[in-house]
Amino acid sequence: MFSAAFKSFTSNIAANYEIAKTPTATSGAWTIFDGKKKSTGILVSVFVFDRKSLDIGTSNAFGARTSATSVRKVQDEIVERLKKEASSLARLRHPSILQLVEPVEDTRMGGLMFATELITASLAGLLAERDQQERPSGPAGRQRSRFVIEDVDGSRRRREVEMDELEIQKGLLQLSKGLEFLHESAGLVHGNLTPEAIYVNAKSDWKLSGLSFTGPPDGAQGHQSLPPIALSEVLYQDHRLPQSVQLNLDYSSPDFVLDNNVTTSADIFSLGLVIIALYNSPHTSPFQTGGNQSTYKRLFSSESTTPSARNEFLSSRPLPKELKQTLPQVLARRPAQRLTAREFQQSAYFDNILVNTIRFLDALPAKTSSEKAQFMRGLGRVMPQFPTSVLGKKVLIALLEETKDRELLSLVLQNIFQIIKTIPSGRRVFPEKVMPVLKEVFVTKSSTQDRDTNREAGLMVTIENMDLIVENCSGKEFKDDVLPIINLAMESTTHSLVDATLKCLPSILPVLDFSTIKNDLFPCVASVFSKTSSLGIKVSGLEALLTLCGGSPEERSSAGDDLSGILHEEKKAKASTGTALDKYTVQEKVVPLIKAIKTKEPGVMMAALNLLRQIGKVADTDFLALEVLSIVWSFSLGPLLDLQQFKSFMDLIKSLSSRIEREQTRKLQELSATNRPSDARSINTPSKAANGFSGSNTASANDDDFERLVLGKPAPAASKPSAQVPAFSWSSANLPPNPASRSITPDTALSSFPSLQPANNNNRAHLEPTPSPWATPQQRNISNPSLTTTSVLSNPQNPPSRMPLNLPFQPTNQQPSSMYTIPPPNPSPFTPAIPKPPPPNLNPNLATPSLNWGGAGLNPPNNAPPPSVQAPGQIRNGNEQKSGLDKYQSLL
Repeated sequence: MFSAAFKSFTSNIAANYEIAKTPTATSGAWTIFDGKKKSTGILVSVFVFDRKSLDIGTSNAFGARTSATSVRKVQDEIVERLKKEASSLARLRHPSILQLVEPVEDTRMGGLMFATELITASLAGLLAERDQQERPSGPAGRQRSRFVIEDVDGSRRRREVEMDELEIQKGLLQLSKGLEFLHESAGLVHGNLTPEAIYVNAKSDWKLSGLSFTGPPDGAQGHQSLPPIALSEVLYQDHRLPQSVQLNLDYSSPDFVLDNNVTTSADIFSLGLVIIALYNSPHTSPFQTGGNQSTYKRLFSSESTTPSARNEFLSSRPLPKELKQTLPQVLARRPAQRLTAREFQQSAYFDNILVNTIRFLDALPAKTSSEKAQFMRGLGRVMPQFPTSVLGKKVLIALLEETKDRELLSLVLQNIFQIIKTIPSGRRVFPEKVMPVLKEVFVTKSSTQDRDTNREAGLMVTIENMDLIVENCSGKEFKDDVLPIINLAMESTTHSLVDATLKCLPSILPVLDFSTIKNDLFPCVASVFSKTSSLGIKVSGLEALLTLCGGSPEERSSAGDDLSGILHEEKKAKASTGTALDKYTVQEKVVPLIKAIKTKEPGVMMAALNLLRQIGKVADTDFLALEVLSIVWSFSLGPLLDLQQFKSFMDLIKSLSSRIEREQTRKLQELSATNRPSDARSINTPSKAANGFSGSNTASANDDDFERLVLGKPAPAASKPSAQVPAFSWSSANLPPNPASRSITPDTALSSFPSLQPANNNNRAHLEPTPSPWATPQQRNISNPSLTTTSVLSNPQNPPSRMPLNLPFQPTNQQPSSMYTIPPPNPSPFTPAIPKPPPPNLNPNLATPSLNWGGAGLNPPNNAPPPSVQAPGQIRNGNEQKSGLDKYQSLL
């Protein structure tokens, strides 16, 4: 309906302003919309009057043409009266009167439209909302959804109507100031002071409007801008017209209805009825006349129906004590007994610290600089007594306007931040109202105005409240609006300001992203650190770099560090306050800054120690070994360090060295573990060409074990693992492996083989081990006391399995190796073997065992013949083996 009505409005306001489609409030004959000027973005409220709203009641005019004509005439009079209301706002300029932004205009359909300062509601609308909130149940519960609002965090809640005691006192004080201006300065009588004629703007100020019945009082002298009030016309109630465009008798003074006099005191009586409505429940006037003068006169004829102190002023709720003392002089029957608007402001009802603070704040532009400074210093002490609604809407807005005074900037900002900390809507108020002012004061005007001490003091206050700013800003808002202020503070020549800015970095890191920290914040910190000549800023710069690297200046590393790295990791997790710099930036940009430090002051050195300790947790081990350790050693030898400080450096050196050792050891272990499988295969499966052994017997043994397990055969008692049958590279492959009558000298490298057992108990003497040629006589006798070299050689019927080799020297520190026969897998009387032909100078009658000189770790003696293996009693071609010249003769 409202959007269709706007299509019929062709005016300058509709063309230059963006008007909301739904109204925000209604008051009397006006429907109020929010609007915004297209060129400047200024928020306004657009008042719209639709002439069609006056058509109610024309159908009940008995169909007479004269009645229709009279209704048209009355409608025209009402339109002119409403137009006078808007015109009066243009002529009357006062802080307590609604400010006109765009003058009234006629619309194409005969309506009216004008724009004023932004308002939130009328007093009548607030009282109606309060009635619905206080009503426990009923049909009004369905309409409560109109007052549901959404918080900053996305949660929805019902809006609380802000009508506490201080709000009422402040509003009534502002209304009385507006009436004082009308009565004494403009010489006018409001005539229709009701809740419908009072508006609450965005600053929570109460403003007077509804000047449709305004006119000069009786007996006014001089030229008057408005015509006098015709009581005979305004008191007449035409039932063919809506009540909103007629005089409201419920708030009218008896001066109008009973005495027919127009006096300024009539507005004071109407103000008293408005006061009772504020405390009454429901919030209505104690007079309920229904627009009937007879009813009004009847109510005033009885003391029980006339508000007075005896009947508690007909209020269903108790009134404040100070207000009870004032209302009798406001609701007096005779005008001469009533207080004036100025006297009402001086009553005991407004005599308290909070109201007087509001008064002083309203008059602050007219105060001297010393009075302003004194007021700002004491405002913080009384601020906790203020309701949060007054602080956010009244006090905060007034303080923001005073930021233009550079002498009071620091004091004003202290109070502003205290208010933001107190009010629950600080998260919404700070970006909308406070941040634009800070940006204008510090950033926008920085290029046109020189820096002064007052501005530096304001910057200091802002930096000190950085935690509060972070809590009430998003990341984008902080980056766009607050970060330029931080950079400006770092570039200051005031050391205390720069030091405070560097120390606030732990608070701002959580709200910034990595790219902003690396590209915007870190270069500024590095520039300040490298250019400063102050030791205090040098230390603060190192602490700031420590924070940027992910550490914390409060971290204590000397307690409980066992060089294991566990404690450091826990501290790192707790100390990290935001996004740290990446490893590349730490190694390539932060470490060179530390390396370039020239001073050897202990404070700087210890701050650098903390930073180097944090870098030790981030940087690579190669970088630590080549770059960081040299810096730590250089700093540790500073001439000004005491013993405890030197030990702190040594602890760090040991910690870094331990980490480098652990990392390097781990890398080498991982590298060796990667190559171990191939090495193991080469060791466990040697080739035949290398050692002459094969693993076929092992496979067959595994098969026998598997068959025994599957078939359920019992395992042989006291069985020992059989050794593999050695196969030599020079032995014949065509002969069956039957080494029953053979013996070998085992190599010391084969000591890991299991002990060997004789293959046949019948030839036990034949299989007895032969003592080592370099064994002691006792060892030979223990093995076989009856066996000597002479007896062995003189007994050809029972030849030994191997013959000892007499060596010309005795090795020292070498344990003798016992010689055992290798049991064959298939026992047989003997196993023939083809020995190598001996050299010509070797005695063929002497059987020489095969010795592995290299395996035993021995070298053969000079001119020693190579050993050969020959089985004793071996038959060649059916004849005994020949030796010497006979051997060669047989070859011929």
